[in-house]
Amino acid sequence: MRKQESEEAKLELESKSNHDGNLKIAPDDQSFLTILDDIKSSKSPAVINYGASWCGVCSQILPAFQKLSNSFSRLKFVYADIDECPETTRHIRYTPTFQFYRDGEKVDEMYGAGVERLHDRLWLHS
Repeated sequence: MRKQESEEAKLELESKSNHDGNLKIAPDDQSFLTILDDIKSSKSPAVINYGASWCGVCSQILPAFQKLSNSFSRLKFVYADIDECPETTRHIRYTPTFQFYRDGEKVDEMYGAGVERLHDRLWLHS
């Protein structure tokens, strides 16, 4: 049942992300590489949420991640599922993992969930 709930949360996120310019979902490795190149070349602050469809904590934080993308419009928000992007995410050991970029470089990383913790870290990097 959790996997079904997680898939529903991901589908809802995908449909909402089409209407939100600062939230992108990487459907595969090639798309994720393109997004990473954009983050590095634009030097805009960004946060990447690495998750998995089978991860209960990941599915719980996804709706909050989407809502926070509306509150922190200066940041680019990216979601990458480690099963959909296996080559480019093989360095990820825990889900969810949040990586923060500034000036094209990774400057911070956060493991696990917690909406308040995530909000505070986003505020710090925005």
